[in-house]
Amino acid sequence: MEIIIVERPEQAAPLVADAYTALLARKPDAVLGLATGSTPLGVYDELVRRHREEGLSFARASAFTLDEYVGLPADHPERYRNVIHRDFTSRVDLDPARVHGPDGLAEDLQAAGPAYDAAIAAAGGVDLQILGIGVDGHLAFNMPTSSLASRTRLKTLTARTREDNARFFDGDVDAVPTHCLTQGLGTIMESRHAVLLGFGLAKAQAVAACVEGALSARWPASVLQMHPHATVVVDQAAASQLTFTDYYQHTYAGKPDWQGL
Repeated sequence: MEIIIVERPEQAAPLVADAYTALLARKPDAVLGLATGSTPLGVYDELVRRHREEGLSFARASAFTLDEYVGLPADHPERYRNVIHRDFTSRVDLDPARVHGPDGLAEDLQAAGPAYDAAIAAAGGVDLQILGIGVDGHLAFNMPTSSLASRTRLKTLTARTREDNARFFDGDVDAVPTHCLTQGLGTIMESRHAVLLGFGLAKAQAVAACVEGALSARWPASVLQMHPHATVVVDQAAASQLTFTDYYQHTYAGKPDWQGL
């Protein structure tokens, strides 16, 4: 696990975008793992800029999203398939038919999870998965106590999560779905490169627990300690409870340029 500490969140965007750019240069038909939420927006904006100004192309790529609410109508603006379309995929040349998400409207929700894992495998697996970390260490919708080997499945959202997400539903917590389909931690661990972003003082405890603490279902993102290629990019506030900050900064400063992210 590589830890990169930037001074401000906006400094993370070009670093992560460089990883996308390098991946697409060597593998134009790469499979991208996309996350919704505010954390990756800076990265998406930088990728859009590179697409428009530097010719970065996603035309041969495909993408899989992390999760989806259960029961939201197909045209609902907060359906994650629509959110990722609005925030990123519609702004670049990524074919909408090659953007996939869990089926939150499936008649058989129990079967929808394994079907999604099978679709990812059939596409060749995710090459680069972008992730955000929750204040409680959750990853996607894998809340504390989620199995570290879990697969894509139906999950019940916690009251805290529904309250946090009510801001996207005009403040009405009752409008926030109770269930979701989410990639499991085991599914996420099969990505070839996982990039975890965390910004702000509110994330500091979770970052410290997941990076330097014990591997534990209490802190789901700690599973990335076992990932063969995991990169954690945090700002100084989110890194404020880390013990080995000097070491992380020293090793990153001495990293050969050819290694990339």
